[in-house]
Parts: sequence; C-alpha cells; structure tokens
Amino acid sequence: MKTALIIISIIIVTLIVLYFLLIGNTDKSEPKIIKIHHAIYVIGLEINTDDKAIYQDVAKVVNQFNSIKTTYPIPNLKEPWSSINISKDYNPEKKTFTYIVGDVVTVIDSIPQGLKAYEIPPLTYAVFPIRPKSKIAWGRTMGRMKKFIYNEWFPSSNYKPSDSFGEFELHDERSLGKHPEINLHVAVKEK
Repeated sequence: MKTALIIISIIIVTLIVLYFLLIGNTDKSEPKIIKIHHAIYVIGLEINTDDKAIYQDVAKVVNQFNSIKTTYPIPNLKEPWSSINISKDYNPEKKTFTYIVGDVVTVIDSIPQGLKAYEIPPLTYAVFPIRPKSKIAWGRTMGRMKKFIYNEWFPSSNYKPSDSFGEFELHDERSLGKHPEINLHVAVKEK
C-alpha cells in the first residue's frame, strides 16, 4: 500500500512538473492596444465547436484546410507568409463558437472550391503574446490565456469585448521556431 502511494505521488509530481515545463506561465503583462485601419482578408475553412471539443476540432479543420489547399491553391497570398485562426460568435450559454482557419490574402477575387472568404474588421484590438514552451502545448496555453483575458484582464481594464467581432490568432514565421510565439488579437472597445 505504501509503495503504491509513493508511486502515485511521484507520477502526480512528474505530471505537474511536465505541465509547467511544456505550457509555461501565462504572460499577464499589459497587452498592446492597437488599431487596425484596414480590413484583413482571409480565405479559409470554418467549423462550429465548443469549449470542450475545440482541441480535437482544431486538428480536424487544419488537416481538412491543408488538404483542400493542396488540391486548390489559394491565390493572392499575402507576403510575408501569415495565417490566421479566428474565433467568433461565442455563445456564453452554450459555450459554442465558430472557429476559422485561413490564410491571409491581399484581395479576394477568387475563392478555391470548398473554402470561404472572411474579413477581419478594422477595429481596436488588445494584443496578447502566446508563448508555449513547446508546440504540443499550443491549445492549453491558448486556453489559459483566454481564461486570463476574460476572467481577469477585462474586469480590471478600461476595455470590454467588442460586440462586432471576436478574436484572431496571427501565425507567422515566429510560430514555427524552436520557441514558438503568436499574437492573440482580441477585439475591444472602451467601457
């Protein structure tokens, strides 16, 4: 009995240490507030999901999006490379929302079969850096940051969420490195 308790304790401590090593701490520094003056155009694919299923659904929609892009390349890609993941239309009662994976384009004049066009509106955004300790920790790190933003930062800041748009993740060359990083842009308005 004593040996089993020791083994269980070691496993729990190891899991906690691995959790913090892989995910790291949430960056609770004040976000940069920016104004985007022109719409950002995106061609991508969407999925309706919820707070629990998002971790599995992201992989599905990304794989499907990449498969479609292989067959039907996206024209007018913006250089330098960047892709955007959008979360919008959050329903707090059902905890559901629309999640979009897409590539940034300069203009939308041709949409490949199976994909749709989206527009990120010119609004004010709070920009939060997301820096997981490893690539496998993206989802958990993002979840922790969003929890911080909506449960701690908004209540104590001079801002509230925008009624007209949700948030987007900007993925570029920084997200591919050994120490990945992206920016989460949350649409805001003054209280």
